[in-house]
Amino acid sequence: MSTNFFCKRVVSVSLTNVGLMFEISKTQMNFLRNARLLIFRSFSSPIQHSFTVSYLINSCGFSPETALSASRKVHFETPERADSVLAVLRDYGFTNTQISKAVSKYPSLLTAHPEKTLKPKLEFFRSVGFSGPDIVSIVVSSPFILKRSLENHVIPSYNFLKSVVMVNENILRAFKNPFWISCQNYLQNTIALNIATLEEIGVPMSNIRSLVTRQPDVVSRNREKFSTTVKKIIEMGFNPLRLSFLKAVEVSCQLTEFTFEHKMEVYRRWGLTNDEIMSMFRLDPSCIRSSEKKIMSVMDFLVNKMGWEPAAIGRYPFVFYRSLEKNIIPRCSVRKVLQMKGLVKKDLCLGFLCKAEKDFLEKFVVKYEQDVPELLNVYQGKIGILELGFVSEKGDKTVVASQLHSSK
Repeated sequence: MSTNFFCKRVVSVSLTNVGLMFEISKTQMNFLRNARLLIFRSFSSPIQHSFTVSYLINSCGFSPETALSASRKVHFETPERADSVLAVLRDYGFTNTQISKAVSKYPSLLTAHPEKTLKPKLEFFRSVGFSGPDIVSIVVSSPFILKRSLENHVIPSYNFLKSVVMVNENILRAFKNPFWISCQNYLQNTIALNIATLEEIGVPMSNIRSLVTRQPDVVSRNREKFSTTVKKIIEMGFNPLRLSFLKAVEVSCQLTEFTFEHKMEVYRRWGLTNDEIMSMFRLDPSCIRSSEKKIMSVMDFLVNKMGWEPAAIGRYPFVFYRSLEKNIIPRCSVRKVLQMKGLVKKDLCLGFLCKAEKDFLEKFVVKYEQDVPELLNVYQGKIGILELGFVSEKGDKTVVASQLHSSK
């Protein structure tokens, strides 16, 4: 019995070893096959695409890296078709730089049929009144429009936009938006119904045209959901006659209820009440679109380093989409210097943060350059407040000045 067991054990082990050897052999074979394929691809791809890469560099002004990347999306071995495409574009006023931009966005443009694909669309744009520069700007912004069907997409989209936004200037801006390149014709019915909803509640047509031009995705939403959003915005106290109404609709359509409530909670962390937050939203709906990180960093600087009350900041919600590094800190640094010199009121409101660059410089930098020659350097971040040697009434370096200095 023990002998039989031993024999079976030997046979079992032997078979197992053979199986292992077979598996190892299969693995090695697969590895060698894949390695050979990888080596073949590694050597063949550059050779196969070398003409395309060379053409993109020499005829389109691409860098070697950009040309190599683009060659993965387009391939041709002779220059005739690509040369014809470039010739057509140049005939319509495209510069080499503009051609390079268009091709970099849509490399397959070089393989399009000049007579059947490109010219009919370019001629259509010309026939409806677009100027040469207009046509160039459309194609450079959205070159994919040249691959869409003229009869089934471009013309219907133009006719629809013409019925809504009326003038070519607005249609030009709309066609630069990728939405109108990918928009399916059935969405035009949805957009028309949602536009009718806005008209029924008294939204000015000029405001509707602006929305359709800037944010067509908003008015392409499901009609029922869109109507619900519009009703909610009215209940929040927005006036349909004002631009802020459509801005609120836009923001509400683009944010989920969860995200909207989360942003409310972020503002509540700083002691703002729901009423104060909703007041901010009514003043400028975009404040809810700012990221949590942006809200927290702006509040931290203005509350903890500049000493403003959160409620006072809430009266100027635009600050939450201003650049902290390029706008808020430089201007607050200038303001702090002027306050410490007694040249401006200590209770200066946050309105100075929304002034145009030229206006701010004239009112707060140029005006006081005789009193504080280093003010422009402070604004440009070349010198910190501590380096100016300002001290508080107690004789110590001011805490705010130190914090401003460290913020940079």
